Formats: sequence, C-alpha cells, structure tokens
Amino acid sequence: MKPTFKRVLLKLSGEALGGDQGYGIDPKTIETIAREVKDVVECGVQLALVIGGGNIFRGLAASSKGMDRASADYMGMLATVINSLAMQDALEKVGVDTRVQSAIAMQEVAEPYIRRRAIRHLEKGRVVIFGAGTGNPFFTTDTAASLRAMEIGAEAILKGTKVDGVYSSDPKKNPDAVKFPSLTYIEVLKKGLQVMDATATSLCMDNSLPIIVFDITSHGNVKKVVCGEHIGTIVKGE
Repeated sequence: MKPTFKRVLLKLSGEALGGDQGYGIDPKTIETIAREVKDVVECGVQLALVIGGGNIFRGLAASSKGMDRASADYMGMLATVINSLAMQDALEKVGVDTRVQSAIAMQEVAEPYIRRRAIRHLEKGRVVIFGAGTGNPFFTTDTAASLRAMEIGAEAILKGTKVDGVYSSDPKKNPDAVKFPSLTYIEVLKKGLQVMDATATSLCMDNSLPIIVFDITSHGNVKKVVCGEHIGTIVKGE
C-alpha cells in the first residue's frame, strides 16, 4: 500500500492510552499504538502526535466543580506531558526516533516547541510529540492539534478514537445512531457533533485542513487511513 499523505498529525485522546481501565496509562495499549505508528513511519510518512490528558486529569471537569479554570487547564497541560513522555518511551522501545516538544518550558524533560526544529525532526524521519497543548488555558488539545497541524504543514489531522467514525448520537447508548461517511465543517458545527471542539473545527475550516475520525483500537487502522482507505468519517469543505 502506497501512502496518500506525506505528513500528518495524529490526535489521540488521553482515554485512548487508558485502555479498558479508562484512566492512567495502560502499558499494553500504549505499546500497540506505538507499533501502529511505527508501521506508518516505515511507509515514509512524516508523523506528529498530540495526546490529550483526560486519562490523568480533566481541566474542564475540575473547573465545573469550582476549581479555577486557568489552574485546572494548566494541570491538564501537565497531564499531556506525562502522556507524551510515556508515548516517547513506548515508541523508542519499538525503534522509532521520537522527540517531545512542550509548549510550557521544561528543559529537563522536553525540548521547547520550536516550529522549524519540529519540521526538521519530521524531515529526518523522527516522530514529534507536541505536549502541553497550546501552552494557554481555555484551549483544548483539539485546538492544539489543529494549530500544530497548520504550523508544520500537515495534510490532514487523523483523530484516533474508540469509535469507528462520527455518529448522529452515541452508538453505545443509541442503537439507531447513524454513522456519517463524510461531513462538512459547517455540518459538524451546526449539529454540534463531537468531532473536535468548535474552536478546533473552525480553525481547520479556515485553512481547509481535513479531519479523519477513525477507530484507533483496530489493528492497522492508522496505516489504512494514511494509505487513503475510506474508514471512519472524513470532515472536509463543501
């Protein structure tokens, strides 16, 4: 299979790393994802990663219980750095060169985020993991993924979730939920579908960056998406 994309950004939710337990970091799950990423990198595709922090700490949930939103968001950013370091370790164990770049300065554990340096790493075949979101409170890791994808010139955002695409409602709760093979950005925003938050979606819309939502838990799916197979849901312009 020949890849259709040269450079992509893979967005993972923190929950994806939690495996069946749903919280913390499941070593087996993270190793499986690392192997999927390795397959993609070996095809010659340049891949960057953004990982959420929901398996460790949810800023939004904490702020709804009365915690200061900015403080809660900074804690969430630190959670994403923990996930990034775990992912880096898993990737290097399977032989993939990886760099973590953090939007919050932490020189002992990660490089600072420098756009040109990130692009250089990608050109050299390294996987770059962007930690700490955008470095600003009130923005999600979805927005960070859109922003970084734009900055590094990625051709698509691959959003790996536990469901095989975007549905009209939660397929686990509603057996009649309909799966959409493709959507426009406007439809996502109007219907309030849980693809990415509104800020991230409109950022992708303004820059015509396609979002592909697919099931990360099925073996080989990342490679299939990169090679142009129509799995999951694609969100793009008209």
